[in-house]
Amino acid sequence: MALIEIDEAARRLARAIASDLSLYNEEKIVRGIENDTLFDEITDEIEEGRALYKSRVAPPLYERNFYDRALVDILVRAKAHIKSPLW
Repeated sequence: MALIEIDEAARRLARAIASDLSLYNEEKIVRGIENDTLFDEITDEIEEGRALYKSRVAPPLYERNFYDRALVDILVRAKAHIKSPLW
């Protein structure tokens, strides 16, 4: 499979992976936000997603941190309604 070399396609892939993380790990994510341990709760899942993302995009796009931004947008910002010491 050819590597993704277009910004928008790399962003879409990053958001899709982050959305899957959110969908399949909702309980862990809520607990992590409530206890300020989000990234500890789902470290393995995040790293598995990161490995998938890295394997699918060209190195210059990987370095642009689209995956990390998608994690913040989907796992953190979208859950801002959850009571947390973070905010």
